[in-house]
Amino acid sequence: MRTELATESGDRARPNEDFAAVGLPASGQGGSLVLLDGVTPPRAGTGCLHSVPWYTARLGGALTELSVSQRDMPLPDVLAAAISRTAGAHAQTCDLSHPRTPQATVVLARWSEATVEHLVLSDSALLTESPEGTITAHLDDRLALLPRASLATDAIADATVRNREGGFFTAAADPSVASRAVTGTLPRAEVRALAALTDGATRWVEKFAEGDWKACFTTVRKEGPQALVDRVRELERADAENGRALLGRSKTHDDATVVYVEL
Repeated sequence: MRTELATESGDRARPNEDFAAVGLPASGQGGSLVLLDGVTPPRAGTGCLHSVPWYTARLGGALTELSVSQRDMPLPDVLAAAISRTAGAHAQTCDLSHPRTPQATVVLARWSEATVEHLVLSDSALLTESPEGTITAHLDDRLALLPRASLATDAIADATVRNREGGFFTAAADPSVASRAVTGTLPRAEVRALAALTDGATRWVEKFAEGDWKACFTTVRKEGPQALVDRVRELERADAENGRALLGRSKTHDDATVVYVEL
C-alpha cells in the first residue's frame, strides 16, 4: 500500500484549517481516509471560544478513530458520532446554535478486503480509480448549484442556505447533518486507488480548468500530492500578477490538501 499526503496553508500568517489522516489498523486489515476543510469564519464571530483548527483537529481525530475501531458502524453513523463527541467537548462554553459555529467539509473513505465505502459532505472531493484506469469523482455539488445571488460572497454563504433545506450542508454541531452526506459503496476489486482533495486543491480542475478529474488524478499519482498543490499556487500567483479577476474566488490562496492512497 502507498499513501501520500500534502497540505499547505493559503496564508502563512494564519493556521491551516484543513485536517487529513490515513488510519491503518495494526492488523493490516483495511483502513480509512479522513479529509476536512475547515470553514473560515466571518469577522463577526462564531459564538465559540475555539478556533477552526481546534474544531477540525478534534472532529478529524474522532473520525479517524471511529472509522477504524468501529468497523461495523456505517459511515454516516461514524460522522454523526464524531460530531456529537466534538460538540460535547465545547457545549458548556460555546453557543453551538450559532450558524457560524466552527464547521468543516468532510471526505471519509474506508476500505476492507471486500468493499470501499465513501462519504462526502460539501465541496471537497473524492476520486477513485478503477483497475482499468477509469476515474470517478464522488462529489456533493449542492453548494456549486446554488445561484450566486444566494451567497454573500463566493466563500461565505448566507445563513439562509448554510445547513438549510434547499441549500448545502457542512459538519458543525448537529449530528443529524450526517444523513445529508453523499455516500456509496464499491467492491474492493473495482478500486485501485483513491485521492481526496479540499477545494483549495480542486481549483486546478474547477476554477482554472487546467484539466479534467482524470488528468488531476494522474498528476497526483505520478508526481505526488505536493505537485498538484504547487501547480495550483503557480496558477494563483500568475492570476494575481496579471491583474485578472479572482475567477469567483474570495481568496487568492486557500488552504490546499491532497491525500493519495493506493490500495
